[in-house]
Amino acid sequence: VVCTCKWVSTILLLQFCCVGCGFCGKVLVWPCEMSHWLNLKTILEELLQRRHEVTILTSSQTFLVDYHKPSAFNFEVIFVSGNQEDAEKSINYFLDLAVNIMPTLSLWESAKLFQNFFLEATEQFEEVCRKAVYNESLMEKLRETKYDVMVIDPVLSCGELVAELLGIPFVNTIRLFMGNTIERYCGQLPVVYLLMCLFSKQAKCVLTLLKSSFSPRRPTTFCESMGKAEIWLIQTYWDFEFPRPYLPNFEFVGGLHCKPAKPLPKEMEDFVQSSGEDGVVVFSLGSMVKNLREERANFIASALAQLPQKVLWRYKGKKPATLGANTRIFDWLPQNDLLGHPKTKAFITHGGTNGIYEAIYHGIPMVGIPMFADQPDNIAHMKAKGAAVEVNFNTMTSADLLSALRTVIYQPSYKENAMRLSRIHHDQPIKPLDRAVFWIEFVMRHKGYHSLDVIGFLLACVATAIFMVTKCCLFSCQKIVKTGKKKKRE
Repeated sequence: VVCTCKWVSTILLLQFCCVGCGFCGKVLVWPCEMSHWLNLKTILEELLQRRHEVTILTSSQTFLVDYHKPSAFNFEVIFVSGNQEDAEKSINYFLDLAVNIMPTLSLWESAKLFQNFFLEATEQFEEVCRKAVYNESLMEKLRETKYDVMVIDPVLSCGELVAELLGIPFVNTIRLFMGNTIERYCGQLPVVYLLMCLFSKQAKCVLTLLKSSFSPRRPTTFCESMGKAEIWLIQTYWDFEFPRPYLPNFEFVGGLHCKPAKPLPKEMEDFVQSSGEDGVVVFSLGSMVKNLREERANFIASALAQLPQKVLWRYKGKKPATLGANTRIFDWLPQNDLLGHPKTKAFITHGGTNGIYEAIYHGIPMVGIPMFADQPDNIAHMKAKGAAVEVNFNTMTSADLLSALRTVIYQPSYKENAMRLSRIHHDQPIKPLDRAVFWIEFVMRHKGYHSLDVIGFLLACVATAIFMVTKCCLFSCQKIVKTGKKKKRE
């Protein structure tokens, strides 16, 4: 009897362990670096919470994806030439190129320099891709694991190829490509696509690999492979976007990383409270831009010193000589918690999507200083919606920055518009993170995304067309027969 009770207890315990899991599957991940990884990591951590097994395919030359530390994630490392230091040097070179060098050149020289950098980066991407798909032992191991879905950041091409070779349905997660090129062309959005030439060499690389004997179906184009994504998780929402056509398998999940503010560290809280009625300004150019040229840092500090507000500035460079008593420099800021603080009046930002969404979430107006990538587009959206003022990073003066700050702090419309966007963001039936995870699990359960209502509509259209053509043919035949009989009688 005692033995039987133990067995029953064990079975019940195992059942309770599976409660909340519903369907526990295996997820393979092809990530990208920097803010892309920080956003994707939020989704992956939620998948872990729901008891899914998550395996990350990462290059040994990674910057943020630290596979050396103990982790709940599994890692499959693609060993390439170079290491983390090389990755950091490459990123720092790109930052110097985009922030300091290209703005001083003519448009033609700037474009040529960027093209050269892009081609060099593409060679690194190609090496990672080749070391992955031509590694037979790795591919066989992945194939034997029988993953249910692959989550891909398509900014680094090749994830879709790995999914193709393994026969796994996959989900893309992105903010945008330049000019929405890939979404429009590969995702088949009903809009004319542009700028495909920027991706031609990268596409050629993948096309070459697609001809590999590994591929059972051998797709003929780069976009044919990428276009097989079951779901596209777009890192924006209608608090940010304007109305535009898109397909049913495009889901907008912007701000999925946002959450309520937590209490600040005591020393920081004391500094914030010392601002009184004037409040504080939060200043961060993101995790990539850690320092600035001395001259530029000085005129920025000079502008901040003229504010009655206290300023918290994330900055690792040399302390500016013009730094005011109202400004404190920090190596790191709890950005979300500061933006959610009731004393925060404005946010100076480079315009990264994650920071933009934390400001939207908490209803904070912005001064945008965009530099590269999607940042100018992000700030343009916020300007158009009346929640931000833009300052040109390359030409701004202390007076420009001070004027922009005074505008968003003292003109009520900016705060009102920021709060309106915040209300739109919060007025959703399902939280963005839950929606993103739902669609990934949906693909896992159903082995893909099937828009049955659209398929049904198209079938109905085809059936109607066939019916009408048949009716017309029968009517024409009857008329011909009647005409023939009439002529015979005559």
